[in-house]
Amino acid sequence: MDIEIIFKIAAVGILVSVISQVLKHSGREEHAFLTSLAGLIVVLFWIIPYIAELFETIQQIFSL
Repeated sequence: MDIEIIFKIAAVGILVSVISQVLKHSGREEHAFLTSLAGLIVVLFWIIPYIAELFETIQQIFSL
């Protein structure tokens, strides 16, 4: 696993938290929630290949 993915996830987390706080303070809680949800979905799409690779490795280890 590359260290770049960790930095990308951290950057998205920081960006989403700043945008979310700005939106909450301006009275747009719904938009803040949708921003947080979008950030979560983006990060999940980035880590799905790593999770699939983990399951394949576990299958190979136990020869299932």
